[in-house]
Amino acid sequence: MMEYTSNKLSKMSGVSARTLRYYDEIGLLKPARVELSGYRIYGQKELDLLQQILFYRELGFPLDEMKSILYAPDYDRRRALQSHLAELNKKRERLDTLISNVTKSMSALKGETTMTDNEKFEGFKQSLIDENEQKYGSEIRAMYSDKAVDSSNARLKGLSQEQYDEGERLRLAYERKLKTALETGNPAGELAQAACDLHRQWLCVYYPAYSKEYHKGLGEMYVADERFKANYEKIAPGLAEFFRDAIHIYCE
Repeated sequence: MMEYTSNKLSKMSGVSARTLRYYDEIGLLKPARVELSGYRIYGQKELDLLQQILFYRELGFPLDEMKSILYAPDYDRRRALQSHLAELNKKRERLDTLISNVTKSMSALKGETTMTDNEKFEGFKQSLIDENEQKYGSEIRAMYSDKAVDSSNARLKGLSQEQYDEGERLRLAYERKLKTALETGNPAGELAQAACDLHRQWLCVYYPAYSKEYHKGLGEMYVADERFKANYEKIAPGLAEFFRDAIHIYCE
């Protein structure tokens, strides 16, 4: 069975020796052994693990999440490879769409063809959908069902540029008004409730089947899920809880 020093493994994998040392320090990829000379030695098991790390890195996973997955008691390498293949196929489809987009755009510039407004943004909206699925998909699907999320994704893909721009305008508007409302400290006040109404309009751009229950559920998620909460805490500390309270008042 072949063994490799960190330098040889670095040359073969493209991962720098410094990165391998860092992976060792944080417990993500330990060498099989360290010789008296100080050389780190990696065997087949470590090579396979590094391959998995690179797959997860390519898919954008943070290091702490990789570690949790790879060292979980129920980790199954075969199942992980199947998952990687599915994700990479999605990535390839997205890249194929973007390549097609660029090709059509070049052709349109030459006057050889024309592009609709929707065609100009094919691929970019799919990237947004994929990013949201990776970050929040499991939580949102558990709360609202696969059918509801798939419907919302299909709606996003079908938006015209004017509709998409309107959604962005509404998002910026409710965030600005919400930040100002926070200074009043009153979630039932006119400013806070106006922000909630803008938020409702924003939701309806992407999810026409709006309901008060759906709206209130999002408000709860903005506080309960640290990733959602962080988005609002970046705007102003305490904004997530304030927004949740304002949404509950608005919906009631």
